[in-house]
Amino acid sequence: MTEHAELAAEREERLRMIRDSAASLVPRDGDLGRVRRLRFQAPGIDRDAWAEVCAMGWPGLRLAEDEGGSGLGMAEYAALLEELGRGLLPEPLIEASLVAPLLPAAERDALLAGDRLILPAGIDYQSATLPVLRDGQLHGEVAHVALGAVADAWLVACDQGLALVRRNADGLTVQQEPTQDGGHLARLSFSGTPAEPVASKPAALDEAALASAAYLVGLMDAAFEQTREYLGVRRQFGREIGSFQSLQHRMVDLKLQIELARAIVGEAATALDARAPAARVKCLVSTAKVRAAQAAMLVTRQAIQLHGGIGYTDEADIGLFLRRAMVLLNRHGSLAFHRERYVDLLHAEVA
Repeated sequence: MTEHAELAAEREERLRMIRDSAASLVPRDGDLGRVRRLRFQAPGIDRDAWAEVCAMGWPGLRLAEDEGGSGLGMAEYAALLEELGRGLLPEPLIEASLVAPLLPAAERDALLAGDRLILPAGIDYQSATLPVLRDGQLHGEVAHVALGAVADAWLVACDQGLALVRRNADGLTVQQEPTQDGGHLARLSFSGTPAEPVASKPAALDEAALASAAYLVGLMDAAFEQTREYLGVRRQFGREIGSFQSLQHRMVDLKLQIELARAIVGEAATALDARAPAARVKCLVSTAKVRAAQAAMLVTRQAIQLHGGIGYTDEADIGLFLRRAMVLLNRHGSLAFHRERYVDLLHAEVA
């Protein structure tokens, strides 16, 4: 076996092990009981499950080993998120992974150990008016903080860069707005709230966007498999409806959408790992995010239709996939942003 073949085999084995590691939180039988129990309930995540996430080293999977992480590639991270998307993992792994490399060492270690859940607030491609940091105090607000109310602290984007705000700090108000999938978005309001300035570093926003795309690939693939199984047992006119040619054609079309999304996510992850030119990586990430989001909406909506009337009831698990896809649709960069960025990059390349 050549050296290249050996490296490829090692990586494939590593990807398999990463996918297998998700089995404890994403049951192989597709059981979504844990997800259902957490919907619209405070705090919205399972702290024991989050401790398990940290024990397996997932928030630090992309961190260098000398920073307490695993130092693995984007391909491994995407493989993990695809598997977790299959089980609609509600815990904020992508958000925690985004802030991990931005935190001071002590806070980063506490996050990785599962002792403290620190989430990003306002760290995104496009930020509205940022809170103002003066004399160690924050003034202003940040909206649309994913699962923000469950955090022990927040890393907040402000006019001076980044600032760490701890839970129960004076002058802090946290308001929640429920989301379709049973989670919530938080609005953090600061009125002279004590905050610790944090040295600014470039945030890995493209990694978060690509991880979100990978999660959506797993989500739609699981919805497709659940629908395929349903078509194989639901009988009408004396036979399984999955044998009807018109439904088979629809399922083939959906499978093509899933595989196209998976392929572009894989291509973007490979480019990122290979340190391809920044413009190419950005183009691929934006393409992957748009493709995965659009395909996830198409697949999950069609899956509900193919389930018939029961698919529209809240008791049917198939509806949970659409609800989650709707929430993730514009997270980590809206579709409008990624389309516009892609076009701008193409124009710059031609010019």
